[in-house]
Amino acid sequence: MQKSLHIDANKCTGCLQCEMACSYENYGVFNPSRSRIKVFNFEHEGRKVPYTCTQCADAWCMNACPVDAIRIDAATGAKVVNEATCVGCKVCTIACPFGTINYVAETGKVQKCDLCGGEPACAAACPTGAITYVDADWTGFDKMRVWAAKTDTAPRAAA
Repeated sequence: MQKSLHIDANKCTGCLQCEMACSYENYGVFNPSRSRIKVFNFEHEGRKVPYTCTQCADAWCMNACPVDAIRIDAATGAKVVNEATCVGCKVCTIACPFGTINYVAETGKVQKCDLCGGEPACAAACPTGAITYVDADWTGFDKMRVWAAKTDTAPRAAA
């Protein structure tokens, strides 16, 4: 059974523990700017929303990479950046419609969520359960996939 991150924005308090855990897991430092998950602050709505790579089934980032540096991890299904192969061209960052792949100037490579090898640090660190790692079917992933695959054949009304 494939698993995925499930984010319940209603439970997020904006504590940034997910960002801290992610940066520590991947870089050994507590530095939110190095995190692969970000908590967006929507001030007017009074909400905080964690956001990271959704591990798209038809990953645009992976398909766009000219050097084949993004591969599927067989164990987790995550689309993972192979830093040794990445040339830092940033084509994947342009291809990602969600903006969840980031260029890291210090390394000259890109970074994105890799689900921490199947034990996401962000989910483990979240004190409110706003981020959980659950069976993909539970998140409604298959329903979203079916909806996304539908084509709109009805003509649109002129505005």
